[in-house]
Amino acid sequence: MANPIAVFETSAGTFKAELFQDKMPITAGNFIELANSSFYDGLHFHRVIKDFMIQFGCPHSKDPTSPIAGTGGPDSGSIRDEFPPEHQISNEIGTLSMANTGAPNSGGSQFFINTVHNDFLDWFNPRTPSKHPVFGKIVDGMDIVNTISTTETRNDRPTTPVKMISVKIEA
Repeated sequence: MANPIAVFETSAGTFKAELFQDKMPITAGNFIELANSSFYDGLHFHRVIKDFMIQFGCPHSKDPTSPIAGTGGPDSGSIRDEFPPEHQISNEIGTLSMANTGAPNSGGSQFFINTVHNDFLDWFNPRTPSKHPVFGKIVDGMDIVNTISTTETRNDRPTTPVKMISVKIEA
C-alpha cells in the first residue's frame, strides 16, 4: 500500500508531501491524526530562516503576532522518539522533520521543512546532539516552499504571515 500524501493549502499556494508511514508509523501517524482533526488549519508558519528551514505546527501561531508562537504543542502531549536504525533518511532539501525541544520524547505537533541539506540535524549523525527524524518529503510544490522560505522576516518570523488554510490527507 502506498504512503499517504499530505496536501498543504497555504496563503502562498499548495504543496504536497509523501508521509513515510511505512517507516515512521509513530511520527507520521501523529501528524496524520492531527491533520485529520483539523489541528493545523488556520495556523501560521511561525519560524522562517532563509537557507535553513521553515517551521510550522504551534497552536499559539493561530495569532501570527503571538509572542508565544513556537512554544506550544498539541493537547494530546508529546510523542515517543522514533529512531529506527533501518530508516536513516537525512534532513535533505524538501524533507519534513519532527521539531523538538532537544529533550527526549519532546516532539508533538511542530515540524519543519528543510530548505537546504541540514545533515547536522540527523538523529544518526554521531557528530551532533540533534535528533530530528525525517517523516516525509515534498513531492509537489517545492516552489511554494521556496517562496515561503524567502519571505521577509523579523527575528525569524514572517512580517507578512503565511497561513495554513488546511492540511488534508490523501490515501
